[in-house]
Amino acid sequence: MRTPVTPSAGALRPLGTDEVRLTGGHWSERQAVNAAATIQHCLHWLEELGWIGNFDHASTGGRFERSGPQFSDSEVYKLAEAMAWEIGRTGDPALEAQFAELTRRIGAAQHEDGYLNTCYGSPGQRPRYADLEWGHELYCAGHLLQAAVARLRNHGEDDFTAIARRVADHVCDTFGPGGIERICGHAEIEAALAEFARATGEARYLEQARLFIERHGRKTLKENGLYYQDDVPVRDAEVLRGHAVRALYLAAGAVDVAVETGDTELLDAVRAQWDRTVARRTHLTGGMGSQYADEAFGRDFALGPDRAYSESCAGVAAVMTAWRLLLATGDARYGDMIERIAWNVLSGAVAPDGRSFFYANPLHQRTADPEPPREGALAHLSAGGRRGHWFEVSCCPTNLARTFAQFAVYTATADDRGVQIHQFTPCTVDTEIDGARFALTVETAYPEEGSVTVRVDANDGGRRREVALRVPAWAEDARLVHPDGSVTEIEPGTAAAGVTEAFAPGDEFRLEFSVAPRWTLPDPRVDAVRGCAAVEQGPLVLCAESIDLPGGDLDCLTVDTAAAPVVRDGRVWVAARVHDRADGWPYGPARPDDEGKDDGEPTELPLLPFRLRDTRGAAAMRVWLPAA
Repeated sequence: MRTPVTPSAGALRPLGTDEVRLTGGHWSERQAVNAAATIQHCLHWLEELGWIGNFDHASTGGRFERSGPQFSDSEVYKLAEAMAWEIGRTGDPALEAQFAELTRRIGAAQHEDGYLNTCYGSPGQRPRYADLEWGHELYCAGHLLQAAVARLRNHGEDDFTAIARRVADHVCDTFGPGGIERICGHAEIEAALAEFARATGEARYLEQARLFIERHGRKTLKENGLYYQDDVPVRDAEVLRGHAVRALYLAAGAVDVAVETGDTELLDAVRAQWDRTVARRTHLTGGMGSQYADEAFGRDFALGPDRAYSESCAGVAAVMTAWRLLLATGDARYGDMIERIAWNVLSGAVAPDGRSFFYANPLHQRTADPEPPREGALAHLSAGGRRGHWFEVSCCPTNLARTFAQFAVYTATADDRGVQIHQFTPCTVDTEIDGARFALTVETAYPEEGSVTVRVDANDGGRRREVALRVPAWAEDARLVHPDGSVTEIEPGTAAAGVTEAFAPGDEFRLEFSVAPRWTLPDPRVDAVRGCAAVEQGPLVLCAESIDLPGGDLDCLTVDTAAAPVVRDGRVWVAARVHDRADGWPYGPARPDDEGKDDGEPTELPLLPFRLRDTRGAAAMRVWLPAA
């Protein structure tokens, strides 16, 4: 099965890229741009900066001047994973040739005992595993194993997967019982080993993943244990904390181990941590990691929009975790979070042309920054106002590339009853249920329109099947139009709606709901945006850019939430007032009623999807708008 996650148990069965095909719409376009531009862009920069060349130098066994940060090997492996998924999707022979050459260069640097890293263990370098806090050796190995899973499931055993097996065996030999009983400062190896065990059938890899999970919280790492999720055991934690990407990768691995070992206590612990994190530590966009310091989760409700880090990699990791929880539990609400993150963080993290990227994704950009240089100098890693072509720490471009290459898998699942549609995009689903073929076509113009039509193309044996569609949590007026034309009104708060019939080929039904723009207000415990409002349209969070405001000062306006947003000429517009904020002392006494109030000049403010910010030139930007 061509899917990155194949749990042996759980409520739902994932469908692979050989069973779900994107046939149009935004995600198909995003995937096409990824194939045509992003993958080659990443390959270019990994070559240009010498990060792939590190493997060539390491293969000689001599001293060399290494390029890039200590974890740059992982970017090569994430790119290899993106290439493996794309080759599986299209069979591109040119990309296959590039993958083979990359495999040769990586394999040449591998040590006889399976160890593989270009930053440690060679002449003139620090010894292996001398810095588990920051060395990232196991982190890099984890990304290699995930790339090997993609290769195994799209191609089968080959030189690349053989390299990965030797790495996995080395990790087990080195960190198993009686070995180094510590963890890596950056979680990743846990989920990678668990999935590599599923892909190869080797139980020792799963056991090693379990050991790493259980070692978290034993304080084997120096310095700040919370940052590394080494402060308390995984099953005792109440919320995701510390470095956001580390925390989410660890959560994903914990779900994998819990499902494969039947550890319901561990699974319930991660579910509770996720729920509290979503309720208290997640931005409106689905962005996770609320502070620039340590790229970390902050305290509950500490969600300042201009200091929102919301790293693109945290978005990838959050989708990975939510997907595993969805498969394990069948709870459609995890699909809601995948949708929110995908549309508002992941899609916008890559420019429409696929060649520049956001690392951080703040919800308020106070200045109209100049565009980073396109050639030569690297963009600052935390730049949030403009996309950069590459970064000093370029974990996000390759992470996004591998995610878009496999994105079809997040669309649908199956179980013994039928098929579940989680993400709304034009696609085909062709799978087997109880040994009988069941095939569907999904047609939609979502999110521009709130109608999703499902047509049954094949139902071998005419068996009674259920097709369930996720009902977005914000859709309060959803209804299901059955094949016979009858209509079922969906109660607000219903997570999924299904049709169960002995379908015949050609049967159609559809889910309908409004995607009109709507005001959204923050929980009053979020101090940073109290008194503000945002606009959402379907799954999209909207924002204002200073380009569209006379004078360009977004901090000198208020919006009227009593007036509903309107759609005109393809844009969403809100009623607003621009105020004359004179210089001077910015505080004053409280006044009764509206005495002394500055009413401002009325205007209409156009908004655009948050994912499309920074596509029209330099601009300040904000999602949360002060309410009058």
